Amino acid sequence: MTQNGGRGYLPYTSVFSPLMRICQIIGPVVDIAAVADARPQPEQGLTIYDAITVGAVTCEVQQLLGNGVARTVAMSGTDGLKRGMAVTRTGDMMRVPVGNGTLGRIFNVLGQPVDGRGPVHCESSLPIHRSAPSFIDLDTNLAIF
Repeated sequence: MTQNGGRGYLPYTSVFSPLMRICQIIGPVVDIAAVADARPQPEQGLTIYDAITVGAVTCEVQQLLGNGVARTVAMSGTDGLKRGMAVTRTGDMMRVPVGNGTLGRIFNVLGQPVDGRGPVHCESSLPIHRSAPSFIDLDTNLAIF
């Protein structure tokens, strides 16, 4: 990205460049600049991948700032990220596994198990941003798990 005299960031014009690149990093906050057709939507997942320094960093879009720039929050450390690194879409919102296979397990924010007990065997997953259940669907009885 190149700064346009303080008026925002201009997208790369190279034919070989990806459609989204990092333009600013402030702690866990990563600003992503995209061309008009590639703008990510709020709550969409993005991945920044660099095999040599950082591996894969997953980010979630929080806000569209204008001029093709989206503000994201990284779900892991941003050490080693640099301006100009390529960004790709995950293709979906961030999802976590649900069901009986998750009982008694410990997960990170990405839905990956961190308890050292191997992979999770679940049939389904749900987005982390979804509507709350309706009041009628709530159970008010006391129960011991």
